Amino acid sequence: MTRYTEPKYRTIFDAKENELEQLREKSAKSPWKPAYHIHPQYGLINDPNGLAYFNGEFHVFYQWYPFDAMHGMKHWAHAKSKDLVNWERLPVALVPVEDYESHGAYSGAALEVDGKLYMYYTGNIKYGPVERSANQCLAIMEQDGTITKYDNNPLIEGVPEGYTGHVRDPKVLEKDGRYYMLLGAQRENLTGAIIVYESDNGIDWSFKGELNLKLDLPDSVYMLECPDYFELNDKDVIVVSPQGLKPDGHDYHNIYNVIYVLGELNIDTLTFEVEDYLELDKGFDFYAPQTFAGKNNERLLFAWAGMGEIDYPSDSEQWAHCLSIPRELDIVNGKLTQKPARELEQLRKDSTAGEVDLEKGSSVTIGSGEQYELELDFSKVGSTQFGLELFASENEGLVLEFDRMKQTVSLNREKLAAAFGGEYGFVRSSELQIGETLKVQVFVDRSIAEIFINDGEVVFTTRVFPKEESKGIRIFADGKLNCRYQKHELAQGISI
Repeated sequence: MTRYTEPKYRTIFDAKENELEQLREKSAKSPWKPAYHIHPQYGLINDPNGLAYFNGEFHVFYQWYPFDAMHGMKHWAHAKSKDLVNWERLPVALVPVEDYESHGAYSGAALEVDGKLYMYYTGNIKYGPVERSANQCLAIMEQDGTITKYDNNPLIEGVPEGYTGHVRDPKVLEKDGRYYMLLGAQRENLTGAIIVYESDNGIDWSFKGELNLKLDLPDSVYMLECPDYFELNDKDVIVVSPQGLKPDGHDYHNIYNVIYVLGELNIDTLTFEVEDYLELDKGFDFYAPQTFAGKNNERLLFAWAGMGEIDYPSDSEQWAHCLSIPRELDIVNGKLTQKPARELEQLRKDSTAGEVDLEKGSSVTIGSGEQYELELDFSKVGSTQFGLELFASENEGLVLEFDRMKQTVSLNREKLAAAFGGEYGFVRSSELQIGETLKVQVFVDRSIAEIFINDGEVVFTTRVFPKEESKGIRIFADGKLNCRYQKHELAQGISI
């Protein structure tokens, strides 16, 4: 069949003279470029890929289209760090120049095998605007950092019978001396699934079947993207990104959403006994997360802090999106929690502390900034409604509000001049048990806020594109409230 052609399917090797440098110079002027989040110097970033702690360093690869703030020919860009804080940009790891990846090196994961880092990814093939196929491919990183594509790619050519060309995002794991590859897939009846291949050596693969996830997902779910599996606290966990979920109460209000599933995996019978499943992040801009084992075998997570099919204010500057900060996962009281990785404390520079007491219908400004960490301890809560306003100015603000009567927390970004994504609503919310004390931790980085409530029981990730003057931090309440706080200015972690 004839391969599909369109101008956006070109690689960095096809760039015109000085084209990439001009893109870099233009986007570098943006006031919204993050200081310590991984982001593209120019072009569009989306899924984190191939996350690994390998040979004494953290490696983060990510989907990258160089030429504009749009989805086109995806490369794997690459950054590494010794401490999860200071990131070095490296040459592009995967440029899709082979026939088996003719329309992009799509997402995948990494696994150390025999002292080498095996980087599994999907080679995207398109025959038209809709018709496509997929190959599962391998690149190998040596101890010295050299990356080469496997000579006999693809490892798996095409898709198994009964599935459309939407098969992608390999997650490879090892159990009892065998390797298993989980792939997001779409059945021919246009419903989502996870399929599994197996191997003795991580190279030669055979189709094992479809995972019976035993989830009561509606038929509207037409794709399961970016499956991730790990073991934590004697539980099996699957994190997956279903496409097609409909809003349900406080859940699933983004165009695409992420859930985690707790239970027990039987890889031999391809069954997963589900104990519980919940939405992973309650914010506006969180998708395609991937986890990996850190330096001390802790379970770490990065996610794409963005959302497909939405126009972002930075698009006009020819760059889009960033990754979340690294988060450490735990299971507490039967729920998966996310907390900022402890290494992030190394970013702290100047710190200030204070305490405020509010009365009925009052508010107080406790500081300002554009790249900081904020720790808040609310106590003596006599208010029905209280909260925090970030990026605050006379005309703007991102509002986090707690409601003791409803036992909910909500995040509202309608009060922003550069509001976007309104077709999916300006408010996100969650149930939350609110007593007389409450803990909130916030990371702000110019155009992103990540909010962790009660040690990651509830998390909101949201992009915000404020005016230059919108840097204030306010606390408000409709009744009595005490708040102790610490604010830490944070250092630059990655080049603009």
